[in-house]
Amino acid sequence: MLTRWFAALALVFLFMLPVSALRAQESVDCQSRNYSYTRCDVEWRDARIVRQISDTRCIRGQNWGIDRRGLWVDRGCGGTFVRAGRGDYGGGGGGGGPWRPGPGWDNRFSVSCNSEDYRYTFCSVDVGGRGRAYMERQTSNTACVEGRTWGWNRAGIWVNQGCAGIFTIDRRW
Repeated sequence: MLTRWFAALALVFLFMLPVSALRAQESVDCQSRNYSYTRCDVEWRDARIVRQISDTRCIRGQNWGIDRRGLWVDRGCGGTFVRAGRGDYGGGGGGGGPWRPGPGWDNRFSVSCNSEDYRYTFCSVDVGGRGRAYMERQTSNTACVEGRTWGWNRAGIWVNQGCAGIFTIDRRW
């Protein structure tokens, strides 16, 4: 009898919640403060931005994205993001799920990234959570200065103002 009473009370409480509260689990505000890389824990496989809350334009793959560890924003992007697609990674704590890296995942490798016509270019490569990118060799006549004309985040390497080079990705999972 007591169990039915608690079930009925829970059902009444559920119907009293506004619809937006029920959907709150399906959206998150995520913002890069001081142009820093920020991770927002979600267990989504995909996301889309529904409202920009920063002055900086948010561009997927350049200053925001989603990976197996959650949603990330960088370089001033901020917005309200919602789940896109179906399913989640499960497992709690920001993802992980059943995905396991294949052979050679921890190895170092090199990629080329070039700023064509002195424009900003983003070269997508999964640097990883504890990974790092290094300039192996500059291939441009224009100076490449980390933080000024080139940089990196979890999702890849960016170059600007004519910087071009070969970059080493060192993944440490």
